[in-house]
Amino acid sequence: MKDNEIIKVEGLVRNFRLGKQLIKVLKELSFSINRNEYVALMGPSGSGKSTLMNILGCLDTPTAGKYILNEQDVSSLVDDQLAEIRNKEIGFVFQTFNLLPRSTALDNVALPLVYAGLSKSDREKRAIEVLDQVGLSDRIKHKPNELSGGQRQRVAVARAMVNNPSIILADEPTGNLDSKTSYEIMGLFDEIHKKGNTIILVTHEEDIAQHAHRIIRLKDGEIESDVMNKSITSFA
Repeated sequence: MKDNEIIKVEGLVRNFRLGKQLIKVLKELSFSINRNEYVALMGPSGSGKSTLMNILGCLDTPTAGKYILNEQDVSSLVDDQLAEIRNKEIGFVFQTFNLLPRSTALDNVALPLVYAGLSKSDREKRAIEVLDQVGLSDRIKHKPNELSGGQRQRVAVARAMVNNPSIILADEPTGNLDSKTSYEIMGLFDEIHKKGNTIILVTHEEDIAQHAHRIIRLKDGEIESDVMNKSITSFA
């Protein structure tokens, strides 16, 4: 890998069996992503973007090819090893928030730090710090049902950031939000990117993808285009 590369994908293939039929979902993809890049993955339903996201997020492994993340080949790791990589290297933000309904914002954000082995006081200190960064320092004791959709997504973003991951991987992060709240959440991602984080955004919405500095479009399991975005939407 080159010094500034955080992801390198070489000849990535992912096949699934459906009875006797072999479904070829990803067809020898090759690309790299540099540190502090802001990349959008786009494509219609069936293009392979969700499968690619699962592999990049270490939720799945390829059938063939290599996936090197932060100088480590994770292509053939077993589940326990993938789980460790996920917790250390990747912060996830999902469309459906994936928050624990009976836990406070503070406890939801601190949860990844339990697996990292931090003490309770250190977990709470770090969770409060990132909740403040996303503008929720006055909501740390609130449970998800006491928060708006935008506030819940901010909690999810804080949870993704709490471990100082190499990559923030956001899957349709504004899919359940209204236009105004989507605008605010994308502004938050812009700020996170400015602080040096690498962001990979999976979306089918053109206006959301326009926040990224580079757009990779998939079609039928192949890269249709990979271009720098000259019309970046920013909240600067």
